[in-house]
Amino acid sequence: MLLMTGRLLRSVRPFAVALAALCARPAVAADIMPHQALYTMRLVRAGGDSGVVAARGAMEYKWGETCDGWTVEQNYRIVMGYADSSSDVAVTSNFVTWESRDGLRYRFNQKETKNDATDEEIRGSARLAGPGDGGIATFEKPAGKTFVLSPGTLFPSAHTILLIDRAKAGDNFIARQVFDGTTVSGAALVSAVLGPKIEPDAAEANKSPVLNHSGWRMRLAFFPPDETAETPDYELGMLLLDDGVSRDMIIDYGDYAIDAKLVDIRPLAKPHC
Repeated sequence: MLLMTGRLLRSVRPFAVALAALCARPAVAADIMPHQALYTMRLVRAGGDSGVVAARGAMEYKWGETCDGWTVEQNYRIVMGYADSSSDVAVTSNFVTWESRDGLRYRFNQKETKNDATDEEIRGSARLAGPGDGGIATFEKPAGKTFVLSPGTLFPSAHTILLIDRAKAGDNFIARQVFDGTTVSGAALVSAVLGPKIEPDAAEANKSPVLNHSGWRMRLAFFPPDETAETPDYELGMLLLDDGVSRDMIIDYGDYAIDAKLVDIRPLAKPHC
């Protein structure tokens, strides 16, 4: 569910997301815990060619559950400093989505600002014809924009659940096309390397019951829709727990990297259906 973070950040650079068509939902779905989390963000590495000299901010992330699907709201504000500018750039983003429980329907709404001026708005919906089938994405903003989703494409919640279930099964690699609606250019090919199982950390588990879960270190590479691309736009490293909580993340653009550290988390109620 946090996979869109890297793409959102990359979209403001100079600060400026399956090779086989498989079923969109695993046979046994992970037991996701709805939760609200707060992360601090900071620059942890920058090469001389990046131009980035500082980054600091915070992100609030909420993954909710309804009787018919999943809701996600992600808000962040980050202030970027650049070597060639005396002024910092403050970037804020609000990203809200709904995804049906069967993984076939998806709605998305994103608004991004730079220094309090609207920089980009994206809103629309997408639908798949059936499990493993292709579909179509339709945008209200920008108006009239549509494109076809190839067979095997997943939406973000379905992708996260698939990662967890494949990790539980002992797989160490998985690649899928993932559409999250943060750009108008299409779905991204996301290739994921899954590490060995990590047992719960006692100190972290004492902070909240949602952290008292095992997980896996994962490294996800997000390739652009261009099929000829040989290198990813960015990579996302994270410790993903089996209840859907990401305990920490690092977003790596190659020439610089931003760390997202979990500082507060609480469970949300499951619906009575």
